[in-house]
Amino acid sequence: MYKDECETLDWEEGEVIGPDIESRETLLELAKMTNNAYEERDNPAWYSLGDDWKNETMPFGWEPDADGFRGHIFVSEDNSTVVISIKGGDPGYWGGGGGPTAAKDKLNSNLLFSCCCARVDWTWTTVCDCYSGYGKCDQTCLEGSLLEQSLYYSIGTTPYRSLIQNLYNNVTYLYPNTNIWVTGHSLGGALAALLGLTFGAPAVSFESPGERLPAQRLHLPSPPSTQHVTHLYHTADPFPMGECNGILSPCALAGFAFETRCHTGKTILYDTVSKLGWGSSVRKHSIGVVIDLLGRDWEEDLPVPKAEPEDDCTVTGK
Repeated sequence: MYKDECETLDWEEGEVIGPDIESRETLLELAKMTNNAYEERDNPAWYSLGDDWKNETMPFGWEPDADGFRGHIFVSEDNSTVVISIKGGDPGYWGGGGGPTAAKDKLNSNLLFSCCCARVDWTWTTVCDCYSGYGKCDQTCLEGSLLEQSLYYSIGTTPYRSLIQNLYNNVTYLYPNTNIWVTGHSLGGALAALLGLTFGAPAVSFESPGERLPAQRLHLPSPPSTQHVTHLYHTADPFPMGECNGILSPCALAGFAFETRCHTGKTILYDTVSKLGWGSSVRKHSIGVVIDLLGRDWEEDLPVPKAEPEDDCTVTGK
C-alpha cells in the first residue's frame, strides 16, 4: 500500500492501563520527565522524580556524535511501567544558536506542521518541492515527502524508518509485560502522540503543535477511539493554539512555519489568558511554565481542567 491507497483495518478492542489524566500529581510527574528529555542526567536542570521511579534512566540519542532524535526512558521501581520521554525542538534556536539537534529539529517541525513544505512566502527556501504555484500544493508529493524525508517519523522504506518505531519495539521486547507510555514536549509531544496513534500506546503530550494534520498525511492508523492520546497546553502558548504563523510572526522570523492547530485525542486546556490575564507569547512555550501550572490546583474542586476532544477544530492545513 502506498500514498493514496486505502485499506480497511479490523480493530480489536483491548484494555491498557494508562496514566490518570485527572491526577495533577501524575501529570506533574510526566511533565518533569519531558523536561528531563532535554537534559543529561547530571545537569542541574534535571528534575528528581519520586520514590516510585528508578534513579537511573536509559538515554537514547545522547551519543557524542548524535544530532537528532533523543530523550530518556524511565522505569518504575516495580518494573510495572515504562515511560518513553521524547525531547522537543532545541530551545537554543530561538536565541540565534542551538545545539547539535537544532537543524534536524527545525527540518522535522517544518515538514510536520506547515501547510506546504514551509513555504510562508516566495522568499522562503522550502523543505520539499511540492508547491505547485498560485497557492497550490501537490498533496501526493507532500505525503511522499513526509514518508521519505522526515528524519524522526518516517514510515516509508528509508534508512530512517527505525528512529522511533524500532525504539518502541525494542522497549516492548525488553519489557513485554509492562505498561508502556509515551510523553514529550512541543515537537517531542507531537511525536509521542503519533507514536501513540501508531501502536495504541497511552500518550501524554505537552504544548504540542497540532498533530492531526501530519497524522492524516502520514496515513497513520485511525482506531475507532483515540482517547488514549491526551494533550495538555494553555491559551497563552501560540504554538499549540495555532497562532504563531504569518510572515511577521516570531516563529516565521526564526524560520519556522507552524501552521497547524488541531489535535487528536483529548485536550486538557488551561485558559491562562482569561483566568490569569496572560498575554500570548513564545516565552510561555517552556515546559517550565506547565510544571508551574501543575504545581497548584486549577480550581478549588478541579485539580486540572477536564480533558475534552477538539470537536470544533477542522483540519484545513491552517
